[in-house]
Amino acid sequence: MRVFVAGATGVLGRPIVRALVAAGHEVTGTSRTATRAATVDADGGHGVVCDALDRDAVLAAVSAASPEVVVHELTALPDAFAKLRKGSELTNRLRREGTRHLVDAAVAAGARRVIAESIAFLYEPTGPAVVDEEAPTWSGAGEPFGSMLGALSELESTVLGTSGIEGVVLRYGALYGPGTWYSRDGDMTKQVRRRMMPVVGSGAGMTSFVHVDDAARATVRALDHGAPGIYNIVDDEPVTYRDQLPEYARIIGAKPPRHVPRWVVRMVGGAVAATSVTEQRGASNAKAKRELGWTPRYPSWRDGFAAEFG
Repeated sequence: MRVFVAGATGVLGRPIVRALVAAGHEVTGTSRTATRAATVDADGGHGVVCDALDRDAVLAAVSAASPEVVVHELTALPDAFAKLRKGSELTNRLRREGTRHLVDAAVAAGARRVIAESIAFLYEPTGPAVVDEEAPTWSGAGEPFGSMLGALSELESTVLGTSGIEGVVLRYGALYGPGTWYSRDGDMTKQVRRRMMPVVGSGAGMTSFVHVDDAARATVRALDHGAPGIYNIVDDEPVTYRDQLPEYARIIGAKPPRHVPRWVVRMVGGAVAATSVTEQRGASNAKAKRELGWTPRYPSWRDGFAAEFG
């Protein structure tokens, strides 16, 4: 199958290219620079330099590739969580403008399906502790998360609402593995080692993790499995911050995390940060397992973290 991957050299894009090539697909992948595009060639695909915000360039690149499926993995997120407040503007533009360019190009080129990256931690912090794809997404969040969630909402509606294309949105969990914040030298690992990631208040907020390789495998399954729609791509064990952070510290040989009151984080990081670590909902992967026929290699983040950091 001919597959066009936009954002092919990113943290998730590169494992997706490798998984597609290993499955026998013909892959064209984009990057913003020639140096990075060359890594697509090294991984067995065909690298193309393309600015996703240049509509004409996107139309030309997709037309030349004549793909059956277009995979949208365009982001430009910073290498540290603390930089997110000022470092999300370009990613928001890619999710708004880049998505529109890519979907229009896919339709014009006669592609059958568009698969796009979203996130599984965008659900409203109400209702059951673990929710499925039908749960409402978070509205009214403060900045910078409000703008990020708005851009994701526009991405999802563009992919799912454009006629002439099968739109599939994959809501990936918190990614861990090489190149992510949760890697051997990643930002979150550094913060846990420095005891700068405390358990806040009740610590009842939940995270749903997924290893980058498992996320890539799910993306390959979505090429020709599952009806158009939304799928949570997460492992089997959503976990609270109060359970995950001490285990994370133990696995990497760090001291246990500190505990701080919720009001401290609310004062320093804002209401959204405080809500996330105390009320965030986990995501269910039942639909992806049932309809995509996908099962994560690491059913639990505990096993995945042990393999990654052991």
